[in-house]
Amino acid sequence: MPVVLVWVMAGCAWATELSDHNVGWDSPSANALASMPCGGGDVGLNVWVEDGDLLIYLSRSGTFDELNGMPKLGRLRVRFDPNPFGTEAVEFRQELRLREGDVVLQAKVGEVDVRLEVWVDVNRPVAHVVAHSSAPISLVATYENWRMEPREQGANERGANRSYQDAPEPAVVRPDVVEFVGEAVRFYHRNEGRTAFDLVVEQQGLDPVKDELWNPLEHLTFGGELSGAGLVPDGTVEGVYASTPYRGWRLRSERAATDHALQVTMHVAQAPSLEEWVAGLAERVHAAAIDPARDRQATQAWWAQFWDRSHVFIDEPIGSPAWQVGRNYQVFRYQLGTNARGDYPTKFNGGLFTVDPEFTDPQLPFSPDYRRWGGGSFTAQNQRLVYWPMLASGDFDMMRPQFEFYRRALGNAEMRSREYWGIDGASFTEQIENFGLPVAYEYNWHRSAEALPGIEDSDWVNYQWDTVFEFCGMILETHRYAGADVRDYLPLIESCLHFYDAFYQAEAVQRTGRPLDDDGKLILFPGTANETYKDALNPTSTLAALRGVLTGLLALPADQLPNDRRGGWERMLARLPEIGRRDVDGHEVIAPAWSWSRVQNVELPQLYPVYPWRQYGVGQPDLQVARNTWHYGFDRPDQKQIVSWHQDAIFCARLGLTAEAAELTLQKMGDSGRRFPTWWGPGHDWVPDHNWGGSGMIGVQEMLLQPVGDALYLLPAWPVDWDVDFKLHAPGQTTVEARLVDGRLEHLQVTPASRAKDVVLPDWVRR
Repeated sequence: MPVVLVWVMAGCAWATELSDHNVGWDSPSANALASMPCGGGDVGLNVWVEDGDLLIYLSRSGTFDELNGMPKLGRLRVRFDPNPFGTEAVEFRQELRLREGDVVLQAKVGEVDVRLEVWVDVNRPVAHVVAHSSAPISLVATYENWRMEPREQGANERGANRSYQDAPEPAVVRPDVVEFVGEAVRFYHRNEGRTAFDLVVEQQGLDPVKDELWNPLEHLTFGGELSGAGLVPDGTVEGVYASTPYRGWRLRSERAATDHALQVTMHVAQAPSLEEWVAGLAERVHAAAIDPARDRQATQAWWAQFWDRSHVFIDEPIGSPAWQVGRNYQVFRYQLGTNARGDYPTKFNGGLFTVDPEFTDPQLPFSPDYRRWGGGSFTAQNQRLVYWPMLASGDFDMMRPQFEFYRRALGNAEMRSREYWGIDGASFTEQIENFGLPVAYEYNWHRSAEALPGIEDSDWVNYQWDTVFEFCGMILETHRYAGADVRDYLPLIESCLHFYDAFYQAEAVQRTGRPLDDDGKLILFPGTANETYKDALNPTSTLAALRGVLTGLLALPADQLPNDRRGGWERMLARLPEIGRRDVDGHEVIAPAWSWSRVQNVELPQLYPVYPWRQYGVGQPDLQVARNTWHYGFDRPDQKQIVSWHQDAIFCARLGLTAEAAELTLQKMGDSGRRFPTWWGPGHDWVPDHNWGGSGMIGVQEMLLQPVGDALYLLPAWPVDWDVDFKLHAPGQTTVEARLVDGRLEHLQVTPASRAKDVVLPDWVRR
């Protein structure tokens, strides 16, 4: 039997440091896909050197245009004279420094040493480029923009604006405004006229209530200003990068100097007038409170506390597969940290770091604004994996943008339910626009005669409304982990639950004349087990989600959920059918549903009771049934994969299958094969694939620590020969820090100390 550890042991200094995981290069890059991420707050930069120029793509969260794409804010090009990055340069070095949150470049030309520091202020949307040289140099900084004229997208490019895919009207990218203002370059895009919101509302028959719906695209304006001390306008230039023509507005230094500083100040607002937006930008650019030296110190302090929250260091030989897992865990967490304070969540399909798509697929010669699966449209099944790992890493504050995404759209989702079904509850679909309505492509521009109003006419996602419950579950877990006040989100959680209860009772009445079955249970039909098992009765992924959310809701204390609201949810919990099982070659396994008509996709909903809902697994009953499900309970071989959103390593970790979890994690979290190690993808998604990294992080966390009830299972699926030092978070405002060396636990610290009694160790650990 496992031993319950009740002591805390002080350890010696650990050799691995965060700086050991910095990513560094000794030569310039071939193109934008070989760039390096840098960011903070809600601003992301791609930084690289190509053909003698420093190049930076500028991105910010929440920049949605009329088509509900997510265009970049432009590209910055910097060239120095003498040029430290030219053909005569030597001693090139570019490094992402994780603890400082910046990218540092160093090079030498002749006798001139040049050092560049690129960083983003975490407290205000300002990107900085600072140059120091051993002798005076001059520079030209060019703001480049490729949205110069109205341009109609072709059919293949419309995937970046998914509601326009197959739409009966053109998808026209409207131009930005770029101009010299004094000694700076100002650039912006302002949404005017018809937008994707109007398109979707009209398609889905919601025009009668359009004025009551929340519209985040109307008058949304985004852009910024490039400026720097000692810079003056130097005209415009034109060129082509990859396959995209651009125009550049140049600023040059008036004189050579040993110190130069550029800043790009960004602003996003839903402003009633352009004048109001311009005034908001001016306030940010010229605020007397801006002090680059002080702001740099505050930014570095933020990153330091970010890294002090948690870590996973795998102390294996540098460059080895196991070491890559630990390094890439840290590096990908940095990518997540660059959108810690966004109004919108980190996009699963590239985050803030997409580049020209032809470098990923030569058949896609589109602008840098392209990303597969859309910009303002979100896919819940993928988004969830970006945010679940933030519980164990202790990044609770970073989860707020994802929670707010659903809370802001709640009214629209409820209006949709009232209009179609007369139900007071929120229907959130799987493929959803940022204003809470289904993506028009999935709702279908060529709906069949049998398609019912409100139902997506899609072989893939019709009736898939249960993925919102994973975000409801995350909200409840922030209370369990961190003691967060979740009362503001209870209307969201309860509305989603009420929709399912009311919709399926009404469906049953239409078919049978009764709202429940003979046992007084809900009949969840028609349903879908993920996108895979279609026309499903009582799908397992839905039942596990409903049980998980209801149980979590009822576990809240009375100051969060008043007692007078508990009875209805207790009754709904009692109405849930049991999860189905089946026999496969003599093995009892969890069934994906009670019944289904076809297998459409490659997910494993039969294991969703294992993850995310922790209803089977280590320390729980019927572990063998769940293990049988992993080994025998699938219907297609390709339901097991490591790319993108596949959860195989997580499943194996939660089932205590150490060898399988380790092998899958080595594949999942190994280097991407591109210059930057965590530029995974495209897989099912895009590059860099953020739900690939998120699911990989979760697998590592679950191998190290699993909270089950009050117990804290330590190293439940960790290989004995992987030395590791980690700090992770657990329920009850608990942190667990441990160090394993040669199979011996050399250090364990549980905070608060009262939780040490709850730690459960595997038999193989030596103490």
